[in-house]
Amino acid sequence: MSRTQTLSAVAFTALCIFPMDALAADHIEAPLAAKDPAADIADFYTWSRKDINDTIVVAITFAGAGSSASGAVYDDDVIYGIHIDNDADGEADHECWVRFGQNGDGDWGVQITGLPGGDAVAAGPVETIFDAGNGLQLYAGHREDPFFFDLEGFNNTLSTSTLAFTGADFFAGLNVTAIVVEISASTVAESSEQIQVWATTGRLN
Repeated sequence: MSRTQTLSAVAFTALCIFPMDALAADHIEAPLAAKDPAADIADFYTWSRKDINDTIVVAITFAGAGSSASGAVYDDDVIYGIHIDNDADGEADHECWVRFGQNGDGDWGVQITGLPGGDAVAAGPVETIFDAGNGLQLYAGHREDPFFFDLEGFNNTLSTSTLAFTGADFFAGLNVTAIVVEISASTVAESSEQIQVWATTGRLN
């Protein structure tokens, strides 16, 4: 499989293996990126559940922010990469790849390869949580955008130079397409207590 022809979006975060939240966000795009919603990463979330069930959860959201009526965005020419560096050399020590595809009836499914701690290849229908091997779970589908942004408060802060917060979420009721996957923490961490995780999208040849 050819991995990518061009990388069109990248999101990056560092994660302590012990409980600590980390995230990266990007909601305003260059014109060319905005024209390719399936490959346009909106947010990238990573958190550790090592002390609960030895997993790291990775969530990639893209194709936002649309209405609930617009539905999810799937494209079988886009590949989503999750890359994990556990020795701080800036190079991935573990990588898994996610793709969407359709069966003969036109039903969409999602496939992941190289899942650390899971099956070498796992696939299932979209909009469904399914087992990706050894109890690890994968979901892909339409979700309300979890990112919070107080646009009114932000604009008031800019205009008055006084920090303002209204509590109104600009993204409430808007939706994204999401990929959420559990990864074995002990498999990717090996002897490290901190890892770096990033996601990429690209179009296949």
